[in-house]
Amino acid sequence: MDWIALSKARIQIISLLGAELCLVMAYGGIPDPALLIHLAIGLTGTSCAASAINQILEVNADRKMNRTENRPLPTGRISLRTAWIFSAITGLGGLAWCALFINPLTAWLALVMIVTYDFIYTPLKRKTPLNTIVGAVPGAMPLLIGWASAGRGLDMMAGILFAILFVWQLPHFLAIAWMFREDYEKGGMLMLSNAVHPDATSRQGVQGAILLLPASLLPLLAAPIGKLYFYGALSSGLFYLALVIHFGKNKSEKRARRVLRASIIHLPLLLGLLAWDWFSTS
Repeated sequence: MDWIALSKARIQIISLLGAELCLVMAYGGIPDPALLIHLAIGLTGTSCAASAINQILEVNADRKMNRTENRPLPTGRISLRTAWIFSAITGLGGLAWCALFINPLTAWLALVMIVTYDFIYTPLKRKTPLNTIVGAVPGAMPLLIGWASAGRGLDMMAGILFAILFVWQLPHFLAIAWMFREDYEKGGMLMLSNAVHPDATSRQGVQGAILLLPASLLPLLAAPIGKLYFYGALSSGLFYLALVIHFGKNKSEKRARRVLRASIIHLPLLLGLLAWDWFSTS
């Protein structure tokens, strides 16, 4: 369980599924199973390294926060030296795997993901409450990595998928920031919910949910997507926006959790409907 916690394996599963779906869409069908496996190995390795390095750099802050004090590094169940070795093996191994068995573009994108997550976003969490916007960049990179794995480069649809995931993260993580605002303050993290004002969190969340509506409809401009995706994306997006507005009017942990759960449902629904229409109309 400690290694699962160090690598944030549960989050990696969600990212990997999205990346694999993008690979299938970019390829235009089910590719060689070996390619799917290579993507799984390469992306899992680099993502695990990024997560481990993040926890290494934040180990002192993690000791101060209730939600992270029992992680393997703050408790000493895994030493910092062992964590660095794990990060080096998984990170360099994952990058090499992408370059050798997929293509150099995927390796470069994975490297950008690690650098922006660990060496730009992570230190910014102590410097500016706008760190969430920066952190959304590496958070959306797995979809680009999956799309590039098809060997046909990046195109407009790849950029649109990146934009959808980028914007989706804003209300999602702002809800988390509000729920754990006291913890973040104890850990020295500058989030909108503690460094500025709790109301700023809800305003930014509403703005993000509003932006997500047009972003989620952009695939209609780049591919022959059918009515199922249009009505599904619009309905789900409006429901999600309503929950975010509801939370903003009367902030509570219960309503924040509703936003969080709705976001977790909303994104897979969007990608699933998009993939269905993508292949049914092609």
